[in-house]
Amino acid sequence: MTRGTMVNAFDRATAQLSPADDALVSRREAALGPAYRLFYETPVHLVRGEGVWLYDADGNPWLDCYNNVASVGHCHPRVVEAMAKQASTLATHTRYLHEGILDYAERLLGYFPPALSHVMFTCTGSEANDLAYRIARAATGGTGVIVTSNAYHGVTLATAEMSMSIGPAVAPGANVFPVPAPTLANYPGGVAAGFSQAIRDACAKMREQGIRPAMLIVDTIFSSDGLITGPEGFLKDAADAIRAEGGLFLADEVQPGFARTGAAMWGFQRHGVVPDMVSMGKPMGNGYPVAALVMRPEVIADFGAKARYFNTYGGNAVAAAVAGAVLSVIEDERLLDNARASGAALLAGLDDLATKHPALGERRGAGLFVAVDILEDGQPSAEAAARVVNRLRDARVLISASGAKGDALKIRPPLPFGADHAERFIETLDKVLAQ
Repeated sequence: MTRGTMVNAFDRATAQLSPADDALVSRREAALGPAYRLFYETPVHLVRGEGVWLYDADGNPWLDCYNNVASVGHCHPRVVEAMAKQASTLATHTRYLHEGILDYAERLLGYFPPALSHVMFTCTGSEANDLAYRIARAATGGTGVIVTSNAYHGVTLATAEMSMSIGPAVAPGANVFPVPAPTLANYPGGVAAGFSQAIRDACAKMREQGIRPAMLIVDTIFSSDGLITGPEGFLKDAADAIRAEGGLFLADEVQPGFARTGAAMWGFQRHGVVPDMVSMGKPMGNGYPVAALVMRPEVIADFGAKARYFNTYGGNAVAAAVAGAVLSVIEDERLLDNARASGAALLAGLDDLATKHPALGERRGAGLFVAVDILEDGQPSAEAAARVVNRLRDARVLISASGAKGDALKIRPPLPFGADHAERFIETLDKVLAQ
């Protein structure tokens, strides 16, 4: 959850809760403590999901325009079948020989450039990024990490310190050096040149403090920074900059990966760059906890020679079966093509709406990852964005907000989201804006 989505969070003092939901909130507060958050001014009580739809306790359908975790659709029958079949046969870890993890590893690596030829498995994207940091430290001898100013990369101690977006309770670590997000507003002289210079400047600042660079980590769609889709290619200069300083480039594909952008399987491919490491998570198992880190063999060589790696659940037989089923669905249902076509329809609909609703500012997107700035009196407004998010919720359409100030709508539906779903979203947004 980013700072941008926090503005949309539940406020019990103003929520219109049913007695049953009020009781659920009380149970949450008593059992889960104060750090958990609920979305929306009035929380949503969901009991099942199917495809791009979620259903509440009364059987009402909710159009899901937000959840990339269920990347191939909620409760996809092929994924559920693979999970149940493997769980009923064998569920064990990677210290025994088993074909399943090897079949999946070889298949997954086939989606990457040949230079990226090793894969290690974890349970979450947070773990994958944490492991990448350990490997980068071993490979470079450095500890310094460069992130963007509203990044999100995980919830372990190390990755939370790299995640500017999760709130003031977590300060950047001593080895973390934030730089402004790669936008023209931040780098009016050019994003590629400006962002790469910011990386060099951050490395110089590290050395002034006696710190050596270890890595640059970026979400390749910059989703927490408000969604930055272009100009395509600027990440190549950024990768060149960190490598020249002795560090590695880690592409965080937890949100843009697995066909999300509609242009390619991975977000980094839109930039014509081959990272040193690539982390994956959430969509990889369609809700089952499976994640991974892919890397160049030379990057892992020193770490592998001196340290053992083991993760009890990472890469277990059930995880491998589930992840393989997700790949099969992406391929067989042509979800990459669908993301491209449906994303284009969504953007076109937003462009049309913008001609009649001055509240809609800049629209940007890549496949089924779309953002639109919300304006009030011509200026970006987090408060107005929150109102739109919550009024869409009242119409049973689920989205969130993004960006450092929370002033951009974040639209990121499951990949089977079609043109008819896009039309329904646009029609509902039109009614909300008219209010």
